[in-house]
Amino acid sequence: MAPTTPLSYPSTYNNITVSPNTAISYISAGSPALPILLLLHGFPSSSNQFRNLIPLLSTTYHVLAPDLPGFGLTIYPSDYVFTFENLSLTISAFLTALNINSYAVYIFDYGAPVGLRLALANPSSIKAIISQNGNAYVEGLGHPFWNPIEALWADPSPQNYEIVRNGVLTLEATVYQYTTGVPSDDLPLVNPAAYTYDYLKNLQTPADQDHQLALFYDYRNNVAKYPAFQAYFRQSQVPLLAVWGRNDPAFVPAGAEAFKRDLPSAEVNFVDAGHFALETKVEEIAEETLKFLKRIGY
Repeated sequence: MAPTTPLSYPSTYNNITVSPNTAISYISAGSPALPILLLLHGFPSSSNQFRNLIPLLSTTYHVLAPDLPGFGLTIYPSDYVFTFENLSLTISAFLTALNINSYAVYIFDYGAPVGLRLALANPSSIKAIISQNGNAYVEGLGHPFWNPIEALWADPSPQNYEIVRNGVLTLEATVYQYTTGVPSDDLPLVNPAAYTYDYLKNLQTPADQDHQLALFYDYRNNVAKYPAFQAYFRQSQVPLLAVWGRNDPAFVPAGAEAFKRDLPSAEVNFVDAGHFALETKVEEIAEETLKFLKRIGY
């Protein structure tokens, strides 16, 4: 029997060199002829966090999910400086290497300040934003989760770095992020392999931890950019869907509601989940995402 042209485009796992000694690892799925949806992951994960979402979106969109430097399988130089500005510049180089200049973006956790920096640099490229616990307002910072990190911003002493290292960069803290706020009936849906991989790949070694500590300290510059992000919202009126895990201890519901202050047409929905809401509510989030993008004609 003669081979036939495949009707689907399953997930493929790729690498692309974007600068000397920097190669971005990324997942690609869906026909390249479809509109592009960029998925930007958070801490302490990688593109792996989207493993269940991608198949639900890739029949309608060409989905790209890169690993940020310091996460997953992306290769970066030994002198890479871990700031969110540099993460965004690296992802910008990734998009340039793939000749992408028009896309919708799904922002989660660390993916939010990365994606919103991309929007500030090239606002016309961003056709829509889906924020899943991706914050841009001070009222979205949950406490006491942020207390030790804010203490580090105020006093970057060795003692405060060690408090964050020992309190946040552990397997136990990673499990906490995956399971806190998850209804008890849904806890069996959380795959232990996900948080185990996150810890082993992104947090285990002293070097990994130093990179993550640099990003925690630099996160203060994201908060300083919140007014610029909000001005972008007001000026662009970019279509935005906020679909958040209601019980996230790190980014709380007030952060989702705040989008409507600058984007009156923003859609805000909550699912009964924690921070890593895709672990337990992936079908709901995929459905909301697809309906939203269809409504805006993307």
